[in-house]
Amino acid sequence: MHRHGWFHRVRHAVRPHTHDTHEQVDAALEASREGIRAVWISLAVLGVTAALQAVVVVWSGSVALLGDTLHNVADALTAVPLAIAFLVGRRPPTRRYTYGFGRAEDLAGIVIVVFIAASAVVAGIEAVRRLLDPTDVSHLPAVALAGVLGFAGNEIVARYRIRVGRRIGSAALVADGLHARTDGFTSLGVLVSAGGLALGWRWADPVVGLAITAAILVVLVGAARQVYRRLMDAVDPELVDAVEHVLGHTEGVLDVGAVKVRWIGHRMRAECEIVVDPRLTIVEAHAVAVEAEHRLLHGVPRLGSALVHADPQPVAGSDHHEVVAHHKRELL
Repeated sequence: MHRHGWFHRVRHAVRPHTHDTHEQVDAALEASREGIRAVWISLAVLGVTAALQAVVVVWSGSVALLGDTLHNVADALTAVPLAIAFLVGRRPPTRRYTYGFGRAEDLAGIVIVVFIAASAVVAGIEAVRRLLDPTDVSHLPAVALAGVLGFAGNEIVARYRIRVGRRIGSAALVADGLHARTDGFTSLGVLVSAGGLALGWRWADPVVGLAITAAILVVLVGAARQVYRRLMDAVDPELVDAVEHVLGHTEGVLDVGAVKVRWIGHRMRAECEIVVDPRLTIVEAHAVAVEAEHRLLHGVPRLGSALVHADPQPVAGSDHHEVVAHHKRELL
């Protein structure tokens, strides 16, 4: 089940290794560093984009471009809650927060969803206002160029955030990337509206604005669904299948019981039950569980920790969990 090349397998065989807490923390810290780096690079790109657009706003007096510029500034500022979340998430667990602080990323995801929703509201209100009271815009070529610049800057940031977010398992960073993509569509809308205004279609600007609002709402639904599922401990069923497959192919495991997987920030935690031969000693059964955990940490991407509980195979008429069975029934 190891998905590594021959060099890693040789190094793994000759070098002592463990899966102690400090190694898992090191991996989590590295992912946090990637997330923080992505946040600040995105802030720099969007900051430069907004600054160049602001110059054109002052020159042309375009209200549409002003709205797009302010929108890009707001998008850049989402770096603040994300950066805070990644920094907080690096803190070690405490006796109060025993699972650590990885959930801070999910809280940042809520803030980002609110930003996307606010963007949709502002874009919709501005579009309706301009539809009722159209205004003229000067220096249309410069406005169009600024729209292209805004789209390019946002799309670069969106691709980067989404790629890094998916690699480190950060739903908040992916949601922020989707947010940047909607802002790119807004900037592209400025280009389209400038073209319509050049043809004398004064209604082009507000109509495009309404279309952009609809696009933002679509992205909002997707981002909100992703953050909601993360908050509700939802995972891709294929991850559960992968955990069960690894456990089922571990030597000494006769059967696989309940499997629970949850995200904590951009790392996953698994809690699993396996069935072993009842004739094994406690030490031997523990060794099977440790080997199962070992294989899980190597075979399931972004799995930060796993708790594997070994149950003896029941014989006819026996139930090794009879003492606590009624407690489980009360929870159903």
